[in-house]
Amino acid sequence: MNHIITEPTSTAQWHSLVHEAEDIAHQQLSETLESYLVFTLIRFTRCPELANAILGIEFLESMQCSGARRARTLRDVGDKCLLFSGLFPHLAKRRRVRSSYFVDLGRSAYFEVHNTSAAADSSLYRELAREFVTMSDVLNTLRSLDQSKPELDPLSAYELWEDTDSQFARKAVTRRTERGSEVTLFKAAPNSTPH
Repeated sequence: MNHIITEPTSTAQWHSLVHEAEDIAHQQLSETLESYLVFTLIRFTRCPELANAILGIEFLESMQCSGARRARTLRDVGDKCLLFSGLFPHLAKRRRVRSSYFVDLGRSAYFEVHNTSAAADSSLYRELAREFVTMSDVLNTLRSLDQSKPELDPLSAYELWEDTDSQFARKAVTRRTERGSEVTLFKAAPNSTPH
């Protein structure tokens, strides 16, 4: 990040950062998803305990709940997975899971909210599940604006690209191979084997 963004409120600052990340990533979120992402960032900004969350267990516990509590706890799991996949992708490696683990779990949580909710915002959660990878890519791009943050390692980037078709991960793999990396990775077409 080469410049300081000064906006009158923290909401405006987050909006500005998300817009910048969207432009760099060549991804355009709908206004609804963009606002949801900004307010999710604001909501979890002051939650240091977020890093200690064990999301698989939280997901299973949420599935045991019912009604509004179930929807709320599943939404929180989806939101945390979104932040982990986009802002803290290194946690997957530290927790010995594939990079796509948080994507799959977050999508599932949002789909469950959509499927179990009779509320008017049910369609929002379907959209969040469908656009999860795009939102995660925007967050990864936002994270990469800070030059001090490490890039995805080549294997994590490749796995994320292969498992989710993440454009951020594809670009990370491309950058690595263009720089003359000693290992060139190829993404196989579905149901095919490399030669």
